[in-house]
Amino acid sequence: MNKKIKKYIKEILIFVLFLGVLTNGLSYYNALDLNKDKLSISSFKLLDGTNYNIPKNKPILIHFWATWCPTCKLEALNIQKISKDYEVITIAVQSGTKKDIQNYLKKHKLSFKVLNDTNSFYAQKFNIQTFPTTLIYDKDKNLKFSEVGYTTTAGLYARMMF
Repeated sequence: MNKKIKKYIKEILIFVLFLGVLTNGLSYYNALDLNKDKLSISSFKLLDGTNYNIPKNKPILIHFWATWCPTCKLEALNIQKISKDYEVITIAVQSGTKKDIQNYLKKHKLSFKVLNDTNSFYAQKFNIQTFPTTLIYDKDKNLKFSEVGYTTTAGLYARMMF
């Protein structure tokens, strides 16, 4: 490999490392204000009208997103994948009507459980300021992880297992 290519590869790696540190730092900073109390909600009314009872003795992932959020759109398939193996509830914030959200889900081939937070009640309760935001609670409903911004599928699986 010539010196010029090695130099570009090195610069790209440094940039990627810097970007990773920066995004993790921003996520940490944005997560400081989240409500870190034990999960006190026992059920949610879903978009399809059914009641979703949070299972006892199982971890749960709560994901806040919006139809107008470009990062949420990128992350949606990650949430879709993990929802097949773990308890996942998603909360669509300020995303329009039930029909608007259903059309969004259909268009993007998504089938995870959704609650329509039309008046931002849940976003305020959890003190969500940025989208997407992911909260993971352990089997005892203690917050064990929060991520503000994009999260990979592998990262979600790793965090749900522990």
